[in-house]
Amino acid sequence: MSAVHLPEYAELHCLSNFSFQRGASHPEELVERAEALGYRALAITDECSLAGVVRAHVAARGRALGLIIGSELRCEDGLKLLLLASDRQGYGRLGALITRARRRSPKGGYRLQRDDLADGVPGCLALWLPEPGDVAGEDPGEGPGGQTLADGRWLAERFAGRLWLAVELLAEGDDAARLAVLQALGRQLGIPCVASGDVHMHVRRRRALQDVLVAIGHGVPVSRAGFALFASGERHLRRRDQLARRY
Repeated sequence: MSAVHLPEYAELHCLSNFSFQRGASHPEELVERAEALGYRALAITDECSLAGVVRAHVAARGRALGLIIGSELRCEDGLKLLLLASDRQGYGRLGALITRARRRSPKGGYRLQRDDLADGVPGCLALWLPEPGDVAGEDPGEGPGGQTLADGRWLAERFAGRLWLAVELLAEGDDAARLAVLQALGRQLGIPCVASGDVHMHVRRRRALQDVLVAIGHGVPVSRAGFALFASGERHLRRRDQLARRY
């Protein structure tokens, strides 16, 4: 039998253990696993940080895997997105943005204002990450404060031609509905959809450690962490055949 052709895949949303009390794998582990799975590229996108990039860069040297530098960011008003540097200028601007947000807050935190993104962060690509609750209704405009469509339009104006809508299907019981609503939202706003995985660990068996990290962050035992823990164990680097079926 001939081999089944699988589409190429690049993971664009991946946190390492440099995202404190969130990521459960070292950058080196993520790079090695992504190459073993035959990924085209891997983006290291720690939250408001570039701290994991150096180790990821060293681990990626000499490998066929492409390394993308980025960061996950959340504005104070709840707007959440990924910024991926596409060139040296973008890397510098992303670093300056992170520094500005960190300086506004005590050590360990950050404060990002929407106005910080007003220039569209030249040299960076953006993936919009609407929260699940923001797109839960049949109307893409529904959600807390009815802001989903307004947020999308605001981002589309500033990242014209450089904005995608992230679709993350994580086997949490609502994948089909979420996919339909996100596709409708993308069509309405003229924003293309792209698959990503909200990766927090390189392999599924790190789930227990990730649960412990989250519980520590909330100051409670794992048994009392409740909805702070992920509903599924899918936030690991998945095989390409699994991804092809899912998406």
